[in-house]
Amino acid sequence: MDIEFLASATKYKEDVAQMVYEEFVLKIGGTKSLNDVVNYFSNTNVDQFPITLIALDDEKCVGTVSIFENDLKQRQNYKPWLASLYTLPAHRSKGVGSQLITEVLKVVKGLGYEEIYLKTENASDYYRNRGWVYVETLIDANDESIDVFKHNLN
Repeated sequence: MDIEFLASATKYKEDVAQMVYEEFVLKIGGTKSLNDVVNYFSNTNVDQFPITLIALDDEKCVGTVSIFENDLKQRQNYKPWLASLYTLPAHRSKGVGSQLITEVLKVVKGLGYEEIYLKTENASDYYRNRGWVYVETLIDANDESIDVFKHNLN
């Protein structure tokens, strides 16, 4: 499996957009269109936010993760954020997510940050078991309880 920057492998932007649209827009009743999401992922970068990484298995995009400057309006002082981690169902439990997270940590550390944050509605145990530290629980704009975690990069 290879982990690449989407900015360097733009032919996968529609695949990434479809994953993110289905998992993070439709499931929460978001208002963005699939075309909006494709346009967003057409403008990701390698060394400034937003950054998106993809997991390729035999040249098929099987997972994605992004790094945003901020992913929670209530916590503007927390920067940067791991966001939109997703692995295709047929490729789960094969280490795809772990490899994507490992690469995110390297990228963020390489950009000079000492910590990274994430928010999750339903995967707290997954992150806790991978060394992320619980910070707090908040209620988001959709009245859902979300847990915030951070990971120290030192």
